[in-house]
Amino acid sequence: MNRRTRLLLAVVCGVAVASVYAGQPVLAPMGRDLGVPADSVGGFVATGQLGYLAGLVLLVPLGDVLDRRRLIAAHLALVAAGTAITAAAPVAWAAFSGLAAAGVFAVVVQTTVAYTASISPPAERGRNLGIVTSGVVIGILGARVIAGVLADLWGWRSIYLTLAILAAVLAVLTLTLLPADARPDRARYGQVLRSFGGLFTRPVFLRRGLIAFFLFASFGTLWSGMALPLAGAPWHLSEARIGLFGIAGLAGALGAARSGRWSDAGHARRVTGIALALLLASWAAIGQLPWSLPLLTLGVLLLDFAVQAVHVSNQHTLTAAYPDRTSTTIGAYMVFYSLGSALGAAATTALFDAAGWTGPTVLGAALALCALAAWAVPDRAGGLDQPGRVVGASPTTR
Repeated sequence: MNRRTRLLLAVVCGVAVASVYAGQPVLAPMGRDLGVPADSVGGFVATGQLGYLAGLVLLVPLGDVLDRRRLIAAHLALVAAGTAITAAAPVAWAAFSGLAAAGVFAVVVQTTVAYTASISPPAERGRNLGIVTSGVVIGILGARVIAGVLADLWGWRSIYLTLAILAAVLAVLTLTLLPADARPDRARYGQVLRSFGGLFTRPVFLRRGLIAFFLFASFGTLWSGMALPLAGAPWHLSEARIGLFGIAGLAGALGAARSGRWSDAGHARRVTGIALALLLASWAAIGQLPWSLPLLTLGVLLLDFAVQAVHVSNQHTLTAAYPDRTSTTIGAYMVFYSLGSALGAAATTALFDAAGWTGPTVLGAALALCALAAWAVPDRAGGLDQPGRVVGASPTTR
């Protein structure tokens, strides 16, 4: 697991997740070009996210059945096909089909994370996960900035054409540059699907999953609602200027890339608790949006630092607890991520209409407090806080 491998895997994550989120800044021109009414353009993003959720359940467990290196390459090729269809779409249904396909196979991100965990020495697992998952953050936040620039220069189709080319190139590179995925024992697909559901009864998994649910609901509350007050009085910021807040979020998230090393040292639980406390504190600064942009910037930086630190810590804990089912475990864990993100995105706009920015602020802080409460509740089955030591995992999940 050298520097070149980590960089390649991080880029794979960034490009794949960008295929789901890149359309957010250009929904209006996409709708006009394809004849979709303004009140329905959110369906472009929703289609990709629904496809992603389906892929988490049906495709990610394949990583415990098939060669993950080949699976990553195949899924990248299909992401390239989906984004190419979207770029060339003459009518709305073709664009929706392409976005759905790209969303389904964008779960290559989770296969990549599982692959990273499986080929990493135990003492370096957290460090490698921190670096590779930083690509996800770059893809989510950076895609919004880059998409806006490309759309201004060459139109919205150029975004998806660029993603198609990048995904196709990466599919070739993964086959030629990644280490072999050598595993003597591989499960059957039916077995891993059954174990997928069984994970939701495991105390270690369930607690980390609940933390992720509240964590990403809080994250979604900020990033789905922040543009609304910034575009209105008293700021009246343009879309380009609003997009610049993604740079603050990116800086915060990348600053947490080293959190994996703290987990390697046996401090996963402590890192999670401190980061969740920072998440709660960040909303005190974010709540000042109507009066202070510098405080908002500080809050965004803290929030994204906290989210990335907890996310890395969660994945480190779960891949160490269930080393023989890393793909299935990561896929099941990300279900909490998807549901939490959807909740935050759906609730924040309704609350903003009803109570102004106070509504999303209270919601975001309440969700952070729920995550902190889930972390604080003692786990009767124990947890994983020491490198290589699993407490409370049954022999069938080791």
